[in-house]
Amino acid sequence: MACFTVPLAEAVITTVAEKIIRAKEKKLAMKNPLAQTESSDAPKISFSTKLGWLNKMLWGGSALLAFEHVWHGEVVPFFPFLTAVKNGEASEMLHEMATAGVCMALVVTSVWGLMVAVSNLMEKKSTDKRGSFAGGLA
Repeated sequence: MACFTVPLAEAVITTVAEKIIRAKEKKLAMKNPLAQTESSDAPKISFSTKLGWLNKMLWGGSALLAFEHVWHGEVVPFFPFLTAVKNGEASEMLHEMATAGVCMALVVTSVWGLMVAVSNLMEKKSTDKRGSFAGGLA
């Protein structure tokens, strides 16, 4: 009924957070241009880019779920938009949001967390290899 609204709300919040973090990263990069040359030695993905991954997952999943709910007639293009509210099933809708919606948001965020952990591990491994290779030449 309205389970897609929970990941959608998370998507809105993380999009705002991504914009703020990206602005701070740019400001920091302009303040310290030496950090850019150091980072060119070992590739590192910024946190704002990683947060963008989460945003894409949340926006895409929410859009797909919203389309599915429109397809089944649970969401309509006129007020109150959700047929459950019109039919007096608001408590059932809130229960679905609290169970299925929260569960979906947690699963997507957990998968993103695993993606970030693997990415960090790969970055660390790349940095370690570069360091040991450069050390072997000296």
